[in-house]
Amino acid sequence: MPYRRRTAFALAAAAGSVVLASAPAARAAVVDVDYACETKIGPKGAVSPVDITAVRSGSGYTITMSFEKGVSDSPVELPKGVMTPRAELRLGGAEQGTLKVTGTPNTAAIPPDTPIRIGKLTGTYTPKKSGKVTFTAGVLTVHALGMDAAVCTPKNNPKPALELQVTAAGGSSSDSGGSSGATRSSGGGELPKTGPLDSATALGTLGGTVLLTGAAGVLWLTRRPAR
Repeated sequence: MPYRRRTAFALAAAAGSVVLASAPAARAAVVDVDYACETKIGPKGAVSPVDITAVRSGSGYTITMSFEKGVSDSPVELPKGVMTPRAELRLGGAEQGTLKVTGTPNTAAIPPDTPIRIGKLTGTYTPKKSGKVTFTAGVLTVHALGMDAAVCTPKNNPKPALELQVTAAGGSSSDSGGSSGATRSSGGGELPKTGPLDSATALGTLGGTVLLTGAAGVLWLTRRPAR
């Protein structure tokens, strides 16, 4: 391969690596949350691993909070469709406040004296500020039989389960760090769900643009008249 062509491809590859290195990152981890619950039959408590993920949706994100264990028992059977959980996520970092996430009614009856499975709760988050925003498990409420049957508060000051790099509408990200892709915040493991059409498509488009630019440079170099 002629020297000038090799040089053009090398420059294109270098530019592509710069694009990848500057891509915004999302960091997620499963966090153990120690809930203290006030119920109609007295105090209850349990530790549940909590996972929070984000998927790009238009100008915002669909935030999903997942529970791996139940946090409270019911003294009576809960028929199908009578229990609906909801929770608050505490926002930190570039943006302060709370985000409400809700679940769907139970799809099957819950036997008495068994842990109430919370499942997945979702909500929509639209960034108002640019930068890194953290999401931390807050108060969980189990609404059943027409009342708030259990109100559970984290008592172990849990760490954020998700850190998301966001850009507010019409703004620019305040972070230009060198993270790329989505990674677990500790210990490796599977990647968080940050949207199959978000970063992957964007990186593919930008990478394709860089390669096309490099190819154009090659054609220009090869078509120059010899000196």
